[in-house]
Amino acid sequence: MVDFSLYAITGENFHPGRDLVEVMEEAILGGADIVQFRDKTSSKAEMLHKAKALRVLTRKYGIPYIVNDDVELALEVDADGIHLGQGDMPIEEARRRVGGKIIGISTHALEEARLAEQQGADYIGAGPVYATKTKADAVSPVGLSYITEVAENISIPFVAIGGIKLSNVDEVIRAGARRVCAISEIVGSDDVTGTCRAFIEKLKSEGMREWS
Repeated sequence: MVDFSLYAITGENFHPGRDLVEVMEEAILGGADIVQFRDKTSSKAEMLHKAKALRVLTRKYGIPYIVNDDVELALEVDADGIHLGQGDMPIEEARRRVGGKIIGISTHALEEARLAEQQGADYIGAGPVYATKTKADAVSPVGLSYITEVAENISIPFVAIGGIKLSNVDEVIRAGARRVCAISEIVGSDDVTGTCRAFIEKLKSEGMREWS
């Protein structure tokens, strides 16, 4: 799969009154280089409409486009991949359904990360690093120690996620993350593009210090 640094996930509840595609385009212009469509409340028709619009947007900029949970929707809009939770479709079944498309999966413990790697996931989400209100069913924070564990033990790409802000991302990077995901901090920002640029700058500057 194409590598990435800043993973942006949709969250329309954080930008009421603002157009979904407009907000995500601003994120891309700021440096977000992979986009996930996540929507747990819209009707199927609304989700299809939004998913298609984001497919057009991500093709315009040539970046990977991931659909959360819904394999059928991912296939219908020809997304580049699917992201699964621990309680979703098993990776083996998802691979049969989506073929060579990207498969990502959320992990909260090293055993889950190792299993995902063994089963052929293309990347994993590692978190939530901090407490987050983005998901009503979010698990307890795993902390920075889990990021370090994954960095030291897992060879496939991983993205740190969960409560990550500009104010704490430096310590996430120092813990071993080279890719980060933010939702409310990005799409809820008054300056989406500027916020993404700030994340990218921190990834570059902290990364150069950590890995030089």
